[in-house]
Amino acid sequence: MDVMQDKTLSDISRTKTIATVGPACESFEILKDLIYRGVDIFRLNMAHGSRESHETAIARIRQAEAALQTSVGILIDLAGPKIRLGQLAQDPLVVTNGQQLTFVRGVESAGADELTCSYEGLVDEVQPGQAIVLADGLVRLQVTAKTDDRVECVVMDGGTFRSRQGVNLPSTQLSIPALGEKDRDNAVWATTQSVDFVSLSFVRNADEINELKTLLRDHGCQAGVIGKIEKREALDNLDKIVLACDGVMVARGDLGVEIEIYKTPVAQKKIIKTCLRHRRPVIVATQMLESMHTSKQPTRAEVSDVANAILDGADACMLSGETAIGQYPAEAVTMMQEIMLETEQLLRRTASQISGPDDPNPNDVSEAVMFGAAQIAQQLEARIVVISSSTGETALIKSKQRDFIPTVCLTHHREVARFICLYWGVIPICTGQPHTPEQFRSFVNQWAKSVALGEIGDPVVMVTDNQWMPDVHDNILVGRIS
Repeated sequence: MDVMQDKTLSDISRTKTIATVGPACESFEILKDLIYRGVDIFRLNMAHGSRESHETAIARIRQAEAALQTSVGILIDLAGPKIRLGQLAQDPLVVTNGQQLTFVRGVESAGADELTCSYEGLVDEVQPGQAIVLADGLVRLQVTAKTDDRVECVVMDGGTFRSRQGVNLPSTQLSIPALGEKDRDNAVWATTQSVDFVSLSFVRNADEINELKTLLRDHGCQAGVIGKIEKREALDNLDKIVLACDGVMVARGDLGVEIEIYKTPVAQKKIIKTCLRHRRPVIVATQMLESMHTSKQPTRAEVSDVANAILDGADACMLSGETAIGQYPAEAVTMMQEIMLETEQLLRRTASQISGPDDPNPNDVSEAVMFGAAQIAQQLEARIVVISSSTGETALIKSKQRDFIPTVCLTHHREVARFICLYWGVIPICTGQPHTPEQFRSFVNQWAKSVALGEIGDPVVMVTDNQWMPDVHDNILVGRIS
């Protein structure tokens, strides 16, 4: 069964959908259904589940991908140095403003007013006047004093928290590495699983991205590295981090705790704009359709949130608990697609011309060729642009032009097709083997008529790399449906 056999281009959003795998969607049939409804990439969160369960999920995703004759990416999300509370003596613990609490070393509290955490360095590194935030921002403490073994705090924003919930230190420069031993071990495991992307949590600088890249490459893995922006330091080093990454995730959960929550929307726009400028795919994540954990309908605010991420320029939007543990994973994916398609109609109406990158490289031949191909396609009112590429580079360039000319990229490399699943506005097609000019032309005709709803005589623009003509860099071909 071909996932495209009863779809047209008007049914496919240009913004990509990422869904997190969990108990609610781990069966083969549900995974297959989610792909059919529009999921382009599945995320496996290494903070939850066993390695064996993740291996089973990967096998089922690949099985569903083959059954639907399509390409689907897999993203391994490393947990990173998430700091968590230890076991509370009173669980849950309710605290009020002005109450005194103390962090001590170890993993178990001796009394209700004592707290411990998984990061022993907290006692050494926090300083008086700095904030300690618990339970994803629900409770905020301020450090008032410290000794060698104790950190005295006062509750500034009271509330309820539980054992093992998260601890954020937004004002503290931490020495804990972004890529700890457990994450390194999971990254090495990922190199054996034919995954397409590995994301690094709590990135602070470009060196941490390069460290993960080196680890993956040393084990023969070419997976793309996705940097998760969720630390204040990452915003300070944003350009260098984005340039080091193969893609970026706006991880709004911890970011909204590390910086003031009301600053998160502006930070999101800044991150997306930076990624667009540097031609890197960008994912917006966390609580996009949060209410669909238990409801078949999202709130109006959530719908607006997804739409605004698309209008900002996101390449992909990610569902987390909505598909992993929610009651309505299929409905959440369908709703995401409907919001994307409707929002993209506005983008289509407001897109006046083909745009190149903000700082074009005058010596980049592929960039010039793709810009010219889009101009030709627009002038001729071409039904479709078809790219033939062995690396996917031209597909990324076309994606970042953000035009609405339907685009398909043919490649005989399965890994390249799966990577293109993250590229806005480009549909990857894996041919399985190098195609001749005759096979390429035959595919263009078939696809243009069945999926792009073209008619005989309609113009088609084709871009090929140098696999057919080794002495040239890229080719632009203009033909008509026959």
